[in-house]
Amino acid sequence: MATAFGGPEVLAAVDADVPTPGDGEVTIEVRAAAINPVDYKRFSGAMGADPSLLPLAVGNELAGVVTAVGPNATGRDGALAVGDEVIAYPAPGAYAAAITLPAANVVHKPAQLPWAEASGIMLTGATAVHTLTVVGVTAGDTVLIHGGSGGVGQLAVQLAVAAGATVVTTASAQHDDLLRSYGAIPLRYGPGLADRVRDVAPSGVDAAIDTVGTAEAVDVSLELVADRARIVSIAAFGRADTGIKLVGGAPGADPGTEIRRNAWQQLLPAAAAGTLHVVVARTFPLTDAEAAVRLVADGHAGGKVVLLP
Repeated sequence: MATAFGGPEVLAAVDADVPTPGDGEVTIEVRAAAINPVDYKRFSGAMGADPSLLPLAVGNELAGVVTAVGPNATGRDGALAVGDEVIAYPAPGAYAAAITLPAANVVHKPAQLPWAEASGIMLTGATAVHTLTVVGVTAGDTVLIHGGSGGVGQLAVQLAVAAGATVVTTASAQHDDLLRSYGAIPLRYGPGLADRVRDVAPSGVDAAIDTVGTAEAVDVSLELVADRARIVSIAAFGRADTGIKLVGGAPGADPGTEIRRNAWQQLLPAAAAGTLHVVVARTFPLTDAEAAVRLVADGHAGGKVVLLP
């Protein structure tokens, strides 16, 4: 939990009783909890610093085993029972050894999906599904994805390729091999990006997905994509006046509530089949949450960072 608002140093292990599940709830023994940038934004005070919320439970997605079930505990894909391996999102307070939460936030984990990967697929995966849905990526499209090596970017790249699109993506050089293995064409960001995209996509770009929010990402997308309704950003919230689509939790952005809630129907079968991969850069013990969050906050983890209770 965060005992104050501030940097990662405010995180501390707190002993607390796990509530007995009530109607429509389950208790889960956490096997892995993924860290996301929004976690530290919440306890940093950037999203509000109401002292009445302290201590603040941290984290929002996990994978684990059901240990107790309340009456009428039905998950997104059916009834839940003790011993079921599951994924939970949203799961407020996921940095924990055990947690009680609404069964409606829970879905069964594919047996083929390891714990660490399972804990980190839903938040970034739901965002990736949302972006592709908004711009209507289909077979035959050429799609430009800015930030293909990030958490959302990697999944968006894989999903777009699986949909039959040609994918061009920006990333730094160390990620080229990974992105090529997904079937994408990696390019460097920076001056001259539009021309580099034209070189590899001479027939043009049909849609663009911005996961980084830089002026370059938006400006190049506007230059290359004729239909502004087929440009979407998860971060460039100050560019609404350009006519591009904005998605996420910011004011005026499309929250895509139903799309994100049902994204598991696309994500989990693909992960189970081995056609969608979550890169786990590093795992930490739950007691090292401060160090793990610092790595994520640095912005160069290279994949998901996961806590293992």
